[in-house]
Amino acid sequence: MLKTLNLYVYRLIFASCLVIPSFYSHSAYLLDPPDIDAKAWVLMSYNTGQIIAGDNLHKPLAPASLTKIMTTFVVGEEIKAGNIQLSDMVTISENAWGKKFPGSSKMFLNVGDSVSVEDLLRGVIVSSGNDATVALAEHVAGHQSAFIKMMNQYAERYGMKDSYFSNPHGLDADDQTTSAYDMALLTRAFIQEVPDIYDMHKEKSFTFGDIKQGNRNALLWDETLHVDGVKTGYTKQAGYSLVSSAKNGEQRLIAVVLGTKSAKARRLESKQLLSWGFRFYEDITPQLDDKLLEPIRIWHGEPASAELTLGDAGMITVPSRLKNKLKPIITYRENLAPPLEKGQQVGKIDWYINEQLLVSQPILTQGEILKAPWYNSAIDSVLQPIYTWLNKYGLTKQREQLQARDIVQPMSQQ
Repeated sequence: MLKTLNLYVYRLIFASCLVIPSFYSHSAYLLDPPDIDAKAWVLMSYNTGQIIAGDNLHKPLAPASLTKIMTTFVVGEEIKAGNIQLSDMVTISENAWGKKFPGSSKMFLNVGDSVSVEDLLRGVIVSSGNDATVALAEHVAGHQSAFIKMMNQYAERYGMKDSYFSNPHGLDADDQTTSAYDMALLTRAFIQEVPDIYDMHKEKSFTFGDIKQGNRNALLWDETLHVDGVKTGYTKQAGYSLVSSAKNGEQRLIAVVLGTKSAKARRLESKQLLSWGFRFYEDITPQLDDKLLEPIRIWHGEPASAELTLGDAGMITVPSRLKNKLKPIITYRENLAPPLEKGQQVGKIDWYINEQLLVSQPILTQGEILKAPWYNSAIDSVLQPIYTWLNKYGLTKQREQLQARDIVQPMSQQ
């Protein structure tokens, strides 16, 4: 099975550029990911959005009940927007009648029942009720077709290019597809945007009327992992699938396995994927030694030099065995001239591991640089060519220091 062993960045946009890191699979510092027996799978870092490993990431497959992640996400967004409330009471229509879904998972709703949005959400998230998805869709959008349109609009908004939804519950439909990558994107957005609704995924059971149903995500009971979601799925066409998310301290991973052969298999494959990710990868924030960020000369400027500060680089996900190999390369823009605004970018730090660019961090001015008075500018007009010549041949103290660090390169004006 072909595996994506390299670490890709799909959604990291920092400061001035998008970079896609790649760690060579023949590196002595890297270990192969586990052999996952599934039609498609992916492991994503929640904090950074980076893909750690995967196979058939963008292969379109039947989503089954993983569709309900999108259904409940849309409902959560509508609650956040104030369009509906958890306390809203929903009258169950004939379309949402439990008997409309024979042989499939349901909340056992009856026509005319009055059920709160909160209970319906648990009926979908915990009990995987197909009937409850229809009730929510009708309450949010008036009818299913309008709600399905909303689902696909959200999919487009979050870059789910491999997905199309044609119903709110996930029962097989010819044109309904998703991918492992898209499900990871959706889960990350769910946790970020509607965490209160996401928290329902960790509930192990839900009782409606006199019927108690357990959560089908068996990893919630696994004491070796801190899994708090998210959703199982099964149809004959889709096979057995699971989207799961777990935390280890501040690190959170999202695992998606699609199309395994059994409920046990989806649990075991997901577990070994999460365990491997926590064991061999971690999220770090690049830190630069303050001594390496000295003021820079601004010719014809007042003041004559600019104090510097760093913009946010954010977190990056790296192999634990390579984190000590993280190396900064500092570049400054050439021919900087006043005026310069406070917070203006004058350079960048490119962070590398094994010559692979991971992320770029902006270097900014701490304060404003104005044009110097004419007499100071006249002096600079004499001195600048001299210093430029000296720098070219490494004859100034400042340049010698920079060369000794071997981390400074010129950066063309942008």
